[in-house]
Amino acid sequence: MTHSTQTNSANGFATMGLRKELLQALESEGYTTPTPIQSQAIPYVLAGRDVQGIAQTGTGKTAAFALPILQRLADSPRQPPRGGCRVLVLSPTRELASQICDSFRAYGKHMGMRATVMFGGVPKGRQARAMANGVDILVATPGRLIDHMQDRTVRLDLVEILVLDEADHMLDLGFIIPIRRIVSAMPAKRQTLFFSATMPNEIGNLAGSMLKDPAHVAVAPVATTAERIEQAVIMTDTARKRHVLFDLLVDHAKGRTLVFTRTKHGADKVVKHLIESGIPSAAIHGNKSQPQREKALADFRSGRTRVLIATDIAARGIDVDDVGHVINYDLPNVPESYVHRIGRTARAGADGMAISLCAPDERAFLKSIEKLIRSRVPVIPAPGQNQNQSQPRAA
Repeated sequence: MTHSTQTNSANGFATMGLRKELLQALESEGYTTPTPIQSQAIPYVLAGRDVQGIAQTGTGKTAAFALPILQRLADSPRQPPRGGCRVLVLSPTRELASQICDSFRAYGKHMGMRATVMFGGVPKGRQARAMANGVDILVATPGRLIDHMQDRTVRLDLVEILVLDEADHMLDLGFIIPIRRIVSAMPAKRQTLFFSATMPNEIGNLAGSMLKDPAHVAVAPVATTAERIEQAVIMTDTARKRHVLFDLLVDHAKGRTLVFTRTKHGADKVVKHLIESGIPSAAIHGNKSQPQREKALADFRSGRTRVLIATDIAARGIDVDDVGHVINYDLPNVPESYVHRIGRTARAGADGMAISLCAPDERAFLKSIEKLIRSRVPVIPAPGQNQNQSQPRAA
């Protein structure tokens, strides 16, 4: 969605037949033009069709399902069942679940819909109380939802619409069996929306078992990296990476910078080194408590810390528009993760730069990435080196 200052801002959405309450909310959020996934998916969802979508984070996918779902709920108003919900959205991570719930609340703010979020790491009691009288929309991570099903604090027998978001990431986290269990507790007669950035066989099979005559929508296949992102790789030794990162942050990456490590322990080590070197930074990963993660994200958004170190899993929920640089401190061993990572920059029409540090034992990862994105990533010297000193790329 693109931002605009025009007063008739929701025009692009108005042509889709969305209710005025939704158009008002879009206008106050500053959204004007539907993104490709929104243009494709919204009419199918409004028509009650099942949808199978291939779309990555950052394509405007949440609004592609949230807007038409809110409209469908408003078109057939009914009291949600006690302890239950009319809409269930399954999301792989706490951050993404919170964001999706916030989006439903923002788009539905003139419609009186109740949305609540459910994830691990916080007490179950408050979540159970929120569900007691029923809610219109429940956004949940699979593990915590199963806990509530076992406690009989949630019922799913009257769910009208199911959304499965980031299905390929659910697979990475081992959630496929829990998802099948959750789906088996729902009515067979329902509308199902299924989104994934990639479609490996196991995800295709899951979609096949959940969807009835789905409409297919697809945007930006994973191999097409955002054109506006300038990419580069610095060949270096593992031992020198921390010095190269420091130099990059001092010399190049002046604005908000997201740094990726492969492990939680690695993220903490990088933060420790940067703070000791006088660069305010914070880490976000699975071992951090929810308040710690939320504080790190809030500080990053506000600019109090300009460097955020993240692991792949934690980063799925980071939706910050003006990230100028992404630095891969460690190259990912799953090439698709590279595309997800660098897609965190160049959001909302801005330019972005992605720099990867590649140690000798990561060169195979670099080759896999280049094969996926169908282009070579240019090698640049480390800051302070001239071109002749930089390490040669792997043959």
